[in-house]
Amino acid sequence: MNPIIEIDHLSFHYPDGKVALSEISLKVMPGEKIALVGANGAGKSTLLLHLNGIFEGSGQILIGGMEVEKKNLGLIRGQVGLVFQNPDDQLFSPTVYEDVAYGPIYQGLGEKVVREKVEQALAAVHMSDYAGRNPYHLSSGEKKRIAIATVLSMQPRILVLDEPTSGLDPRARRELIELLRELPQTMLIATHDLALAENLTPRTVVLDQGAIAADGPTAEILADESLLLAHGLS
Repeated sequence: MNPIIEIDHLSFHYPDGKVALSEISLKVMPGEKIALVGANGAGKSTLLLHLNGIFEGSGQILIGGMEVEKKNLGLIRGQVGLVFQNPDDQLFSPTVYEDVAYGPIYQGLGEKVVREKVEQALAAVHMSDYAGRNPYHLSSGEKKRIAIATVLSMQPRILVLDEPTSGLDPRARRELIELLRELPQTMLIATHDLALAENLTPRTVVLDQGAIAADGPTAEILADESLLLAHGLS
């Protein structure tokens, strides 16, 4: 089986010259759920934004064997569903249905197919009864689910999530983790929530100052107190 994500010596500098990523190499197999952890400024979000071409560094990224480059971005963005930390950055329509339908409509699909994809995406996040609701009137946990539905409607093979449990109360957090456990997509999850990693992702990658400091079974990494302390995680 071939990796669904292959990152080879990826580096990225911000315009001010600050190094954000340094020689990142990573392979992700289909169906894997991986936590990407590190202190603030470690490069987690920057790495995620390379996976569908929002940022462009040096090195190579392959998604399903296809290089992330300008000519492929339409196809890549259909395969990689990016869920932002703040769902308000993702929800902008008067109704939940319109937000979830945006991607399939943008893909040029017909009305009937769009409706089917919206229904499937809302069912996947257990929000079928919310199609007519205004997203701005929903709770934080509900908004997170709808934000996930907006990318599921495009039937991506990969979900890339930035701090998915940020701002959630304990109940909403538990419910979101259970939802992510149910979904079949390959996942790369940037998070400070080590309990999420422990409960959801068998593999954890530790980033520090834009470089991979550790990559291995989550249980082993979370049990290594010296490692966590050294990289600002404990």
